[in-house]
Amino acid sequence: MKAYELREMTLPEIQHRQRELEEEYFNLRMQSGISRISNPNKLTEIKREIARINTILREYELGIRKSPSDEQNSPALEQN
Repeated sequence: MKAYELREMTLPEIQHRQRELEEEYFNLRMQSGISRISNPNKLTEIKREIARINTILREYELGIRKSPSDEQNSPALEQN
């Protein structure tokens, strides 16, 4: 999932996605420790997506980015 797709999601959706990915990452790590996994690159992909989510959550914390619902409610800037 791309960063712009994550930014379009609401905060609870992002947090839910993060939990899902962390569970999937844990399961793949356990699987790789026990036996070979069919796609070892999947671990890297999941880890990167978790990092993307953490970055977006940090942007919300710092006030750099507003949630999509806040942006829709604020009036658009008019250009002359």
